[in-house]
Amino acid sequence: MASPLHTILRRQSSTSTPPDTTPSLSQLISTLIPIGLVALIMTLAFLCLRRTQKRQYSPRTYLSTLRPQERTPPLPSGLFNWLGAFNKIPDSYVLNHQSIDGFLLLRFLKIASVICLVGCLITWPILFPVNATGGNQRIQLDILTYSNVNPGAGNNPRYYAHCFVAWAYLGFIWYMIMREMVYYINLRQAYLLSPLYANRLSSRTVLFSSVPGDYLDEAKLRAMYGKKCKNLWIATDCKALQKLVDERDKAAFKLEGAETKLIKLANKARLKSLKKGDAHHEEASAGTTADMSGESGSAAARWIQPKDRPTHRLKPIIGKKVDTINWCRAELERLIPLVAAEQAKHRAGDAKFVSSVFIEFYTQGEAQAAYQTTAHHLPLHMSPRFIGVNPDEVIWKNLRIKWWERILRNAATITFVVLLVIFWAIPVAVVASISNINALTDKVPFLSFILKVPSVILGVIQGLLPSVLLAVLMALLPIILRFMAKEGGMPSLARIELRTQNFYFVFQVIQVFLVTTLASAASAVVTKIISSPANTPSLLATSLPLASNFYISYFLVQGLTIASGALLQIVGLILFKVLGKILDSTPRKMYKRFSSLSGLGWGTLFPIYTNLLVIAITYSTIAPLMLGFAAIGLWLLYFATRYNLLFVYNANIDTKGLVYPRALQQITVGIYLSIVCMIGLFGVSKAAGPAVLMAVFLVGSILFHVSLNSAINPLLYTLPQSLEVEEQSLLALEDGNTNGYSKVEGRASNSDATLKNGNDTTHTAGNDLPPAPHKQPNFITKWLFPNKFTDYQTLRRLVPKGFAEIDYTPEVERNAYYNPAVASPTPLLWIPRDEMGVSRQEINHTSKVIPISDELAFFDEKGNIKWDEDERPPIYQEKIYY
Repeated sequence: MASPLHTILRRQSSTSTPPDTTPSLSQLISTLIPIGLVALIMTLAFLCLRRTQKRQYSPRTYLSTLRPQERTPPLPSGLFNWLGAFNKIPDSYVLNHQSIDGFLLLRFLKIASVICLVGCLITWPILFPVNATGGNQRIQLDILTYSNVNPGAGNNPRYYAHCFVAWAYLGFIWYMIMREMVYYINLRQAYLLSPLYANRLSSRTVLFSSVPGDYLDEAKLRAMYGKKCKNLWIATDCKALQKLVDERDKAAFKLEGAETKLIKLANKARLKSLKKGDAHHEEASAGTTADMSGESGSAAARWIQPKDRPTHRLKPIIGKKVDTINWCRAELERLIPLVAAEQAKHRAGDAKFVSSVFIEFYTQGEAQAAYQTTAHHLPLHMSPRFIGVNPDEVIWKNLRIKWWERILRNAATITFVVLLVIFWAIPVAVVASISNINALTDKVPFLSFILKVPSVILGVIQGLLPSVLLAVLMALLPIILRFMAKEGGMPSLARIELRTQNFYFVFQVIQVFLVTTLASAASAVVTKIISSPANTPSLLATSLPLASNFYISYFLVQGLTIASGALLQIVGLILFKVLGKILDSTPRKMYKRFSSLSGLGWGTLFPIYTNLLVIAITYSTIAPLMLGFAAIGLWLLYFATRYNLLFVYNANIDTKGLVYPRALQQITVGIYLSIVCMIGLFGVSKAAGPAVLMAVFLVGSILFHVSLNSAINPLLYTLPQSLEVEEQSLLALEDGNTNGYSKVEGRASNSDATLKNGNDTTHTAGNDLPPAPHKQPNFITKWLFPNKFTDYQTLRRLVPKGFAEIDYTPEVERNAYYNPAVASPTPLLWIPRDEMGVSRQEINHTSKVIPISDELAFFDEKGNIKWDEDERPPIYQEKIYY
């Protein structure tokens, strides 16, 4: 996201100021002025465009493809009067109307801002005076940093101030991490146990991977789980079937495009005739009713010559040229029955099984019991298990992976990513070398011909090309990391995002933070650490203070330009406007571009923000001024992200919020780096007492971290049985029963009612829940006791009641966990309606082969294809809450 800018800043910093000198305040101002100007221009552009470009800046307020409960209330259309209404919308609106992941992203940015702000309150009053009077003759910004304390001037007692401030601030961060872990667990339990989620098919379905061949048997699996097992799907090898389905769909959409082109050509000819005042169009229009049952293409033949009909070659260049419409119809007549027959075989189990099974249980509690129980007596068999997997997110080709193959894939992909992170400096250095052609041609003489090109072109090569290549390189990195996560055997998109989050965070910390700080390649850093591990603290300690001013500029870039750019989305606006006109030649393509909302890649977004917080924490006692810039930058990012989540983005992947505790765990890297660096700095300064105290704090931090993980980890992926009773009591309160259920009644009700009706709908009747059963706390009390004031009972009241009716048709439930190739229906074609009757005649003939419609798509007076954006088109598919 910010890596190209980060590299440019790093390059400017290294060329303008030697690493051992003090950057001036004027250099910071010279960075702030252009960045602030760019941010101001982008913000003003956003404020102006937001009023007219509704599809780009507030699609969630009106798109017909969103259910009413998924939409966000529209904001006033003025330049600034929308801010008041925007601020009144709570963050929990994202939680209730979009996703738990989006809500927790906002919470993470808000918590990160608070951590930095509190850091300012803790560090500034103490460390600013201590550093400013340190007597090491630093000037301007560096007078406020640790480097201004002269270790040789009897200043050892001053280092105790840094030590105890670090204790206080890092201890506060540990508490915030623990507090947020407790909050997340309670929120997760409240959501997953509520009827909105508990009755979903995915909440009651367990995916067993690495199932041995003798257990790929429905009778044996049902014998294992008895009457608790409602439905099961044994995954099959769909490679051949998928090829047939792809051929069918390719022919279908080729036919759709050809039909649309034919109608468009005929309509264009009609408009030309109208301009000439030719009466031919009246005669042609008069016979449209009869044309519907006439010979195929006869209606279009009134306007265009047979040679102008859509054609294509069966092979590029040398293939036979055929009429596209007739050929596609013949292909579909052949393929559709073939696909249907193969699909029937897979449904009947007459296909090769692969080593994964989905088992649906009648209740969420029964599914959790199966998920938490060891399924097979041999290690790594019928394991790992997954629950809550959405069918739309399954990586079907990974279901065939056996246990030994998963081990090898994990080892290979992790090794590749580690090497990629360490040696990423090599391709970056190659790209950066282009900016200095003279030095490059000296080392690579055969490139000297570049110097002979005109000076203008040479300037573009040296100036623009490196930045473009660097941006492309950085854009490829998330793609590579996601591909590695997928090849590692992850069974779902959510798991891929979680693995990518780990990969990308490691890259961010090493390449974006540590390599820049140490001003050398990652491979060199690793070499130094391996050759002399004892010098790691001093290596970090001597490099960190010198890079502090660079990171102040980095936070300015992130907070101003990245946040304003996220609001403006100029690239998305241009692509939507330009590519739509160039590429969208059918109503289907127009509809998909219009109705498809951008999603967020949680696995590559969270690590960027987490790394920002890690940098701020690491520098908190070395250069405390940075905390102020970090707080402002993170808050601006929070503001921009909040707007986009409420009005622009959609959540396409659901991790059930698991990205949040993972990000909290990654914050601890900043704590450990800060401690290690302080130990190194105290060692370099020969301050033995503070160094020992920080070492003691390091041991205490490790012990606390281990204890926290042992307490929290079991609750991150499972649901406790004790809360089932609590949930039944809350449901009784919603129904108006002020006494709630008794423990025995609650347990019986939860089991029996659901067993009788596996498709139990979401609980929507009755009243809203009363206030939480404790006094309204003040801010301090609420912060100190999250286990009491953000407990299950409290957070359960955030869950939307009656948001969606969780009910499945027999067909949906039967096909839910089949490979999409098995359940894929024949697509419905959608073409525009015309006034000449061409579309109706084409429908009359094509519908004998494949479903087709021309509803809600038409031509305007200029001959452009349009569709009714206020209505749901015939190809609209209702969202299923799996």
